[in-house]
Parts: sequence; structure tokens; C-alpha cells
Amino acid sequence: MNFSQTGMIEHSDFCYESVNRSCPKITYPIAMRISLYIFFIIIIVLTMCGNLLVIISIAHFKQLHTPTNYLILSLAVTDFLLAIVIMPPTMVRTIETCWYFGDVVCKIHISTDIMLSNVSILTLSLISVDRYYAVCQPLHYRTKITTCTAVIMILISWNLSFIIGFGMIFLKLNIWGIEDFYYNNFHCFGGCFLFMSKTAAIIGSVLSFYIPGFIMVTIYQKILHIALKQARSIHSTACQHIQTGHSTSSSKMEQKATKTLAIVMGVFLTCWLPIFVCNIIDPIINYSVPPVLYDVFFWIGYFNSTSNPMVYAFFYSRFRKAFKIIISGRIFQAHSSRSKLSTE
Repeated sequence: MNFSQTGMIEHSDFCYESVNRSCPKITYPIAMRISLYIFFIIIIVLTMCGNLLVIISIAHFKQLHTPTNYLILSLAVTDFLLAIVIMPPTMVRTIETCWYFGDVVCKIHISTDIMLSNVSILTLSLISVDRYYAVCQPLHYRTKITTCTAVIMILISWNLSFIIGFGMIFLKLNIWGIEDFYYNNFHCFGGCFLFMSKTAAIIGSVLSFYIPGFIMVTIYQKILHIALKQARSIHSTACQHIQTGHSTSSSKMEQKATKTLAIVMGVFLTCWLPIFVCNIIDPIINYSVPPVLYDVFFWIGYFNSTSNPMVYAFFYSRFRKAFKIIISGRIFQAHSSRSKLSTE
């Protein structure tokens, strides 16, 4: 495999020259490698800083101690761990095209990656459930979504994701029934990638993405329908009893509800849909998806962890006020935890 004429690849050799069945190594031009390292480091730093701001905000400020924000805290912790534990070694493997950290570390890496990605997706779906009760059943919200309920949701998402991630890899459920095919055709030293049978790919994708994704789409469609119905009702009342200036305000409410929910679903589907579609298609077409394309789709999925703080926190004035206090250093002042944050 030699694409030196295009300037994309200088040459191809092996990860371990003296080892039989070593994985092929693709060496990119030094300028491309430096550019990729800079790009990925920026993504990692943004993911770490954004989610760390959310974690500190919810942990420190008393006003943010709510069931909804505990779910957002779990999401931020998940995405922060993804940035510091998973993204750096994945960056090295993506650019150097080899894994130099050993087979055991590779299994732990893949298992943790699956676990954290599942926690992130499941928590997003649980947040949609929380928002459903807040918007569609506001009178029952405080009795149904309590701190205890939020903690139970968080524990379920983490434990279920741990079972899926570590159980699949360490019990070799991902290659169950095609072990000989995998070891004869794909296994090599210096590689660290998730290989899945057709059955494992379908079951894993359905449990990890399609069911939570379907829940999110269904719930957010319901929320959007109710929100727009409420906005139209307010708009109608304003037109009958108040001046037109207030109807404009109602129209802005409607636009904001539509825009926020569209961004929530758009970012989620844009980031995660490519890798999970590819995950199902690859076994069907005899594993012919290029590894580079897989890496691109994985990083697009990781980018959801970068965007989550912006989508789920930066939209809310309370979080914006909390971020300003943290960044300005006023968080170290006495009684800053009881600061009055702006209302939603």
C-alpha cells in the first residue's frame, strides 16, 4: 500500500519488523502528522476543559444541585474521562497506525471506550426522559424525578455500560462463533481495533445506539410538539389580551424551543450515526470498510463529548454565570457556592 504520489502516505512497513504476523504500519508525511497531532490535541483540550467547567459548576454551586443537573454531571464526568483516558492513546494509534501498549492494555482500552461511549449515549437518553416530565408533565415532575431517581438512573447507565463494554471484550463475545476467521484473517501484533461478528455488531449497535436513539427521537418529538403547542397558546392569549410586543416574545419562545431541540438531536445523530451504521454494514460487506474511515467515524463520535457541554450547558444562563465565576477566579471567594445564579 503506497500512495506516496498523492502526498498522503510516505511508505508502508510493519509495526514490529522482527515479529511474525505484525500489523502493517503506514507512515504519513511529517507535516501531516504534526498537523493531525495539533488538531487532535485541540479537540482533547476542548473536551477536557468544557466538561471540567460543567463538573466544577454542578459540584460547587448549591443552586445547581438538582436531579436534572446530576444527570448532566454524570454526562460531563463520562466525557471528561473519555478525553483523558481514551482520546490520547487513540490519537497515537490513529496517527502512528500502530498500538505499542500491549494486548492487555488494548483490551482495557477498547472495553473502557465502549463503556464510556455507552454511558454518554444512555445518559443523553435519560436526560431526554427528564426533559419529557419537566415539559409534558410539569405537575408530576418533582414527585417522579427526584434526586434518588436521578442517582438510580446514573447507576443503571454506568453498570449496564460496564457489563456491555468489559463483558463483550474479555469474554470475547464480539468474535463468538468466528474465532478462527478472526485469528486467521485479521489478528496481528501492533493493532488495537474492535472487531465484531455480524451478530455482535447488530446486537451491540441496537443496545448501545439504536434503542437509546429511538427513545431520544421519540421523546424530543413529543417535547417539541408540546412546547410548540404551549407557545401557540401563549401567542393566542397575548394577541387577545396584550399588545403585539408580547406576541413577538411568544414567537421568540417558539423559535428558541425549536432551535434548541433541533441542535440537541442534530448533534447527537450527526456524531454517532456514522460509526453505528458502519458498524452494522462492515460485517455484511465482508469487513471491507477502510480502517482510516473507521477512525474518522470514531473521532466524529468522540466529538459529541466535545459538544455536549455547549449543547447541554452553554444554552442555560445559570451555567453561563457559573462559568464566568469559575474563569474569573471568584469561585475562591467565601460563600461563592451560594452565589445567586441567573434564572432560566
